[in-house]
Amino acid sequence: MKAVCLHDKSTIETFLRGNVFLNIYSLGDLDNFFWPYTAWYALTDTAGIQALALMYTGGSLPCLHALAEDDKAHYTEELLRCLIPILPRRFDAHLSLGLESILAEHYTLRSHGKHYKMALTDKSLLSKVDASQVVGLSASHLSEIISLFKKAYPGNYFEPRMLETKQYFGIRQSGELISAAGVHVYSRRYRVAALGNITTHPKYRGKGYGTSVTAKVCKSLLCEIDHIGLNVKADNTSAIRCYERLGFEVIDSYGEFEVEHKSS
Repeated sequence: MKAVCLHDKSTIETFLRGNVFLNIYSLGDLDNFFWPYTAWYALTDTAGIQALALMYTGGSLPCLHALAEDDKAHYTEELLRCLIPILPRRFDAHLSLGLESILAEHYTLRSHGKHYKMALTDKSLLSKVDASQVVGLSASHLSEIISLFKKAYPGNYFEPRMLETKQYFGIRQSGELISAAGVHVYSRRYRVAALGNITTHPKYRGKGYGTSVTAKVCKSLLCEIDHIGLNVKADNTSAIRCYERLGFEVIDSYGEFEVEHKSS
């Protein structure tokens, strides 16, 4: 077996589509909108790719995605061992549970907790949600979106350029933006999307606004997208219940970490 750097989108896509919902973020990152910020690494043998890892550099910190089904985890472990000499000194990581032990030999890891990957598997439930008061958001609304996130979701992963997808929506009351939802990943070419930056002002929670804006995003996406997923912290029970009411189900779990080299 050997570790290689991949540059061919079709080769990467074929492997990722073996488990679309586990790899939905990575599939979306094949899109030209994200591709310049990606580096792809694989463990290969005569049968082809056995493990794949992505380093995404479009955020404030690079983020390593190394996810695997249980029966393939040993291949991903070997790939991570091969990558350690070329990894940044500091980065975020999304890792299938247990893989963090490979990095821990050389890095200090600060856990951000166990997370679930959820997939929209029952699209029929979306029709039961009233989204009539939801409006589209664009770059012209950037200042009020940032203001809402400061109040309601200070640890967000919002990238203003994602407004270019036209897949951000919100609810206003008395002229104030009180709830919003959008996407982290969106690709018409690969027909996948990952929801993100979903929040409601603390004063207005518990009234179903988050459900409404999330449903609107999903309905909009389904005009062009086949597969919709999201990541959610495992202890965020209220959000998980909201997503389940919309037709999502948990399909896998992973850990999020902030990683820093021990010699830093």
